[in-house]
Amino acid sequence: MDFWIIAGLAAFLMGLSKGGVPMIAILAVPLMSLFMDPAKAAGLLLPIYIVADMYAIYLFRKAFSTRNLRNLLPGAVVGILIGFAAVSYVPGDAGKLLVAGIGFYYLANALRNRFSRTPVPPMPADVPRGLFWGTIAGLTSYISHAGGPPYQAYVLPQKLDKMVYLGTTAIFFSIVNLIKVPPFILAGQITWDSTAQALLLAPCALAGAWSGSRISRALPERVFFILIEVALAVVSFKLLYEVLIG
Repeated sequence: MDFWIIAGLAAFLMGLSKGGVPMIAILAVPLMSLFMDPAKAAGLLLPIYIVADMYAIYLFRKAFSTRNLRNLLPGAVVGILIGFAAVSYVPGDAGKLLVAGIGFYYLANALRNRFSRTPVPPMPADVPRGLFWGTIAGLTSYISHAGGPPYQAYVLPQKLDKMVYLGTTAIFFSIVNLIKVPPFILAGQITWDSTAQALLLAPCALAGAWSGSRISRALPERVFFILIEVALAVVSFKLLYEVLIG
């Protein structure tokens, strides 16, 4: 019974994130890891991510950046392939440190720009940066469902409209998660049993996505992006803490 309570909470939190509540899905794998190996937990959660992704696309389908998707997705495919090939050789702590370092890098730049006397113009959605950050996002998403920080390091400096940001995020991660399915099956992280459990938990994720969309739409745009930066800081410190304590 305890397993299903925690699993339902993890699925709901993941749905909240898909609905636009910043970064809270990072808690899903650690919660599930209370009852199972983290790799198995990631495999159990992936089908739930995909169900929530489809609903998020429906919620935010009216606005998205095609240019950003074109720039990011080829790199994401490369990152997923690297993750699949190297996951057994890369320590889990190395992936956590990479994600935390990216988060701190972005936050340092954001703080510097915020206190700059000269207004910082939006950064363009260029191809080289898109390929680089897309690759890192694909890699970290494959290793631990933690593609958010590198994705945000590329997208947030563009200062997109809130709904365009949400729509682009929903489409990007839905495609990334679908691409991850075959390697997860080959690695034994997705099985028939885990898929059956995921289907039972899917309603919790959908309820979370609906709730998250109501919250994210109600937030003023400035508050929304400040919350993303705060959540990014919390996630980065959390990952660093896990590595140091571990």
